[in-house]
Amino acid sequence: MVKELQKYDISIVGLENRAYEYDFESDDAFFAAMEQELIQSGSFRTHLVLTKSATMIQLDFHIHGTVGLTCDRTLEPFDESIDLREQLFLKFSDHAEELTDEIELIPWDTHQINVARYMFDFIALSLPMKKLHPRFRNEEESDTEEEGKVIYRSEPEGTDDAGEPPVDPRWEALKKLNNN
Repeated sequence: MVKELQKYDISIVGLENRAYEYDFESDDAFFAAMEQELIQSGSFRTHLVLTKSATMIQLDFHIHGTVGLTCDRTLEPFDESIDLREQLFLKFSDHAEELTDEIELIPWDTHQINVARYMFDFIALSLPMKKLHPRFRNEEESDTEEEGKVIYRSEPEGTDDAGEPPVDPRWEALKKLNNN
């Protein structure tokens, strides 16, 4: 498992301050090596542009391919297409710390970085929360559209035919008690 992730190591010692390009091809072994349960299979390519300067490293990822997911409704496996562009900044510092989703501090004496975790995180965050087989997506979208429809009324809102504001039926029972 560790050997699979070693191919995502990039030595940054001795790199000049300029841009470098890397290409990675990943498959099911990548997801198995990540020791997680969200994604079991997939095949994708990553084009990485690493731009090194005196104070930081900028990583520009372009990841495209497919990942195997399981439908939340039918438990049937299906392939989800991915095509993402993400950016990450690694700033040199005297300690390691994640400042934001896009900015991390790395120690000045860092010899190499491993980009596998970044790639996995970008893919995982791009997946839909509700994993539906593509054949169910159109019906889900139409259900969502129905919920968001606005109903237009001819009379001003907040009044009924008699010109009085409508009364919530739950309060009618209390009104009757008060009148007795």
